[in-house]
Amino acid sequence: MKELQTNNAYISANLIAWDEVAPIHARHNQAELLERICKPGFSALDETATAHLMRLGVYRKNVAQVCCNNGVELLSCKTLGAARCVGFDGAQGFVDQGKELTEAAGTDVEFVCCDAHEIPSEYHSGFDIVMITIGVLSWMPDIDRFFAEIAKLLAPDGVIFVYEQHSILVMFEPGQADDPVNWELSYFRDEAYIDESGLDYYGGESYDATPNASFSHKMSDIVMGGINSSLTLEYFEELPKHISNTWWNVEHSGIGLPMSFVIVFRNSKQN
Repeated sequence: MKELQTNNAYISANLIAWDEVAPIHARHNQAELLERICKPGFSALDETATAHLMRLGVYRKNVAQVCCNNGVELLSCKTLGAARCVGFDGAQGFVDQGKELTEAAGTDVEFVCCDAHEIPSEYHSGFDIVMITIGVLSWMPDIDRFFAEIAKLLAPDGVIFVYEQHSILVMFEPGQADDPVNWELSYFRDEAYIDESGLDYYGGESYDATPNASFSHKMSDIVMGGINSSLTLEYFEELPKHISNTWWNVEHSGIGLPMSFVIVFRNSKQN
């Protein structure tokens, strides 16, 4: 992996890595999700995401989710009354899981397998809300390029809603609740972080994994990513809320670091 020095090479390797772990994740949770998805009022959204989507008027709006994984959050938008919902993910395995869940739920969510930087033009300008949630931005080697691409999905006056883990967390070595909090990486690190341990964050299963590359983006990089794509920054909030599957040690340390954030960018241009 170290010889992969271009952003496109990192992206390609990451897509392979995510497709490899898809069946492992399915073994952990697909059966339970298939049971839950059929129950009235199903939602995988927490109260923060739900409140913001309601504030943005998700009811009867067209919603896209980029890097949607198995689509449970997008299916949850249907519960909130969203109209057309389309999920984009680069791993066919997760797209297939999303389709299976959609069929079980008896709803009409669409799924498209594609790289986030190569979403087909037929979907451009079609969505009132584009949703980005936990664990997406760190896989993007060029945050400006990413926002420029997903901004193409926005209808006039549409918004990008981002609910993510806070950038500051990458500075710390993740651990269980009783582990010490240790400094690990610089906040200003700009090279790829290469991991060869795999992507099973549910059970920690070991398998022959393709190395993946993640990237640190300062909060200012993320804010400017939207602004550089000619979007208007409408809302920004840092939260103490832990929404990841790691850094339990930081959460339980009580030192008061921000652990997540919400950003809303609006497309003020009229097509």
